[in-house]
Amino acid sequence: MRPRGLDRRSATSNHWAVATVDTGGVERLLAVARGRIERIEPATAWATASSGDALIVDLRSSDERRRHGIVPGSVHVPRSVLEWRADPSSEWHNPHLVGRGPLILLCAEGFSSSLAAASLVDLGHAGAGDVVGGFHAWRDAHLPVAPAPDGDDHGSVPGMGAPDEGPIPLTD
Repeated sequence: MRPRGLDRRSATSNHWAVATVDTGGVERLLAVARGRIERIEPATAWATASSGDALIVDLRSSDERRRHGIVPGSVHVPRSVLEWRADPSSEWHNPHLVGRGPLILLCAEGFSSSLAAASLVDLGHAGAGDVVGGFHAWRDAHLPVAPAPDGDDHGSVPGMGAPDEGPIPLTD
């Protein structure tokens, strides 16, 4: 449906050119984002978070977390509210995201977390990064996974909870 008053025949060529600019698509956007962030292998992310030198932020939906499990010690912040929770000047920030070192983002497969980490860099989180391959690679590396806690949504405001149980130490 076209907005009222917009007549395609009388629109200037510049107006329509904006709508047809080839941006290079999502692959270019992903490559640019990944050039600005730290990409961290699952085992390194686990070791860094376990030592307290970083915090893993799980961007997956509550349904995915219930279905596949969680990374012990991670904080659940749905992707849709990440910037508000990670910005210390926001009235909606999550205090558990501050003062814990770099934020390492985790999604299902390592795509949306790359874009989200670039957004955090823009907010001033210079060391923000993501887990290469996401939760699927985490699980494939046989790193710790725990069942999602009951009441995984941590109350009525998404993304405001404390870290989940853990971290669980690495074992040989």
